[in-house]
Amino acid sequence: MGYIEDLRKVIGTRPVILVGAVVGVINERREILLQKRPEGIWALPGGLLELEESAEDAGRREVFEETGVEVGRLELIDVFSGKQYFRKLENGDEFYPVTIVYTSNDIKSSIIKVDGTESIDAGFFSVAELPDGTSPLVMKLIEKLNPVG
Repeated sequence: MGYIEDLRKVIGTRPVILVGAVVGVINERREILLQKRPEGIWALPGGLLELEESAEDAGRREVFEETGVEVGRLELIDVFSGKQYFRKLENGDEFYPVTIVYTSNDIKSSIIKVDGTESIDAGFFSVAELPDGTSPLVMKLIEKLNPVG
């Protein structure tokens, strides 16, 4: 069981601050890697930090777990936080995310293999031709990443 699940056993659904990392992986054709989540939303790969894990390691781990793509060096782009990002999940859990956004063009392996749980599809997309269902939050992050600039 993971850190967040253990924490929820103690605090229930009360609001917490959760720290996560997402990575805009950009290939040599200046395309960005997106994953399709089970709810049908296309997003940047990423997820929450585990205990003792750096944000950079979490970003690399999540990209690999969700898409099969391996990345090396990460560049810090921005940190998103605040009440506008507050989430209340269907199960009642409430949280304020702090999302650390990285980019990487240091692709060690670009073979895409989705996990079938957190990702049901993944691929590299031109910023000019993003798939239908790309999250508005991701659109904001992609603008910040500016991979075609």
